[in-house]
Order: sequence, then structure tokens, then C-alpha cells
Amino acid sequence: MRWRRIKSLFTKNWMAARGVTVAVSRSHIHRGERGVWQRRFYEHTIQEELDLKRCVDYLHVNALKHGFVKRVSEWPWSTFHRYVKLGEYPANWGSQAEWYGDDFKNFE
Repeated sequence: MRWRRIKSLFTKNWMAARGVTVAVSRSHIHRGERGVWQRRFYEHTIQEELDLKRCVDYLHVNALKHGFVKRVSEWPWSTFHRYVKLGEYPANWGSQAEWYGDDFKNFE
């Protein structure tokens, strides 16, 4: 409920400030949605350490998943590099050979 309220208030302020939106379909309009938030975007409460690890893995592998790099370490803006320094990941973690595109199909 809290995130719904935050997103609702943000959208109202965004629209009042004439923020950029995208075109919406009839189903969006019927649901009272605006073209501010990405479709399929959702949030959930992390329940345990394993879930947190999976979320962080997803963030780190995203550039690889979308074909921008062949190794996670090639994405210079990633927090992955900080996690390597902290010893959370080996520097060679995350290559195309390890990820087949559907590892996170139920996660998005």
C-alpha cells in the first residue's frame, strides 16, 4: 500500500509539472493508469538473504542479458565492481556462457 501511495503521489506531481509520458492503451486508461511507469514494473518485499542475493544478481547481469556486454565486468557503471572489491563476487563472474536469457524469466 505504501509503494502504491508513493507512486500515485509521484505521478500526480509529475503530471502537474508537465513531465514526459508515453502513449497509453485503452486498458491503461480503463485502469486509471498514466504513461509514467514502465509496464510490468513491480516491487516486492525481500524476505530472506537468498532473495536479496538473487535481486542483486539480476541487477548485475542486466546489461549482459540485454546484449550490451559479453561479461558483467565490462559494464563500467555497475555496482558489480564494488561487490568484487568487497569479496562478494569473483571478478570473472557473469559471462554469456553462464546465462541463457531465461534465468530471470519469472523474476521480471
